[in-house]
Amino acid sequence: MAITKALSDPGRVRILLALRRRELCVCQITELFGFAPSTMSKHLSILHHAGLIQSRKTERWVHYRLARPACAGGRSAKRWIGCISRSPGPPEAKADAQRLGKILQMNLKEICRRQCRRRC
Repeated sequence: MAITKALSDPGRVRILLALRRRELCVCQITELFGFAPSTMSKHLSILHHAGLIQSRKTERWVHYRLARPACAGGRSAKRWIGCISRSPGPPEAKADAQRLGKILQMNLKEICRRQCRRRC
């Protein structure tokens, strides 16, 4: 049921597609999609609860990646992660990938600083 809920939202599917190639900081994901921090937090929480993503914290940054199949909860999660990794995704995925390329060239500290100014 958690996987179904996680994959029922197009925004969460797009997050998974963005994570299929590499680990990303929450600031980079937020920059990519432009979601409010509370919305991003909820999306990431649902994906994490479903066993589709994993996180690690370094200093003040939290980085997310697709869950490794061995860590994903249950056979169903492993199957979905495999499908997502191979999927071209929705039409927005191509534009997301282009934007992500630009975001990855930006300074991570500057992205985080800019986002903090928006919500502070």
